[in-house]
Amino acid sequence: MKPLSRIVSRTVVLPGDHVDTDQIIPARFLTATTREGLGAGLFADWRRDASGSLRPDFPLNRPEAEGARILVAGANFGCGSSREHAPWALVDAGFEAVISTSFADIFRGNAARNGLAPVELDAAAHAELVASPGAEVSIALETGVATFPGGGSARFTLDPFARRCLLTGLSPLDFLLSHEERIVAYEDGLPRE
Repeated sequence: MKPLSRIVSRTVVLPGDHVDTDQIIPARFLTATTREGLGAGLFADWRRDASGSLRPDFPLNRPEAEGARILVAGANFGCGSSREHAPWALVDAGFEAVISTSFADIFRGNAARNGLAPVELDAAAHAELVASPGAEVSIALETGVATFPGGGSARFTLDPFARRCLLTGLSPLDFLLSHEERIVAYEDGLPRE
């Protein structure tokens, strides 16, 4: 994972509540054994028509979405099955944060563990962003503040360990391995039977 401290980007707005992990990355893409390339399957059933052509009206297919790193989504984003492929696909497509009013608990954890900041804002701040697709937003993970065009801002909270992992770029396993010397020293000090 790469460290994330401040994310500054235009937004892409994907309205609609209860977007589940099978919509984020359909099951047919779950045969991959690596994270690379999963971005191609991101929202595949919504982004493409029956012939496989991109739908020009889908928000991620519009020219102004190119290079955007912040997705503004509806409530209960990432519901459904526990599918790490969902945040993997979002990160592989270039996203560093998803802003919503609420996330499914499993998705929130999977996102933070995989380098994607789940930013939960109050309804008024979220509505402001939904009404302004393409707005440039700044997300400061260390302070928990999202700043909008015109100077408005909103606070958000992240689990302290998730924040630490995002700021340092360490996955939970990387974090644990970074303490290997201390773990070994502790284990060596345990009484032997």
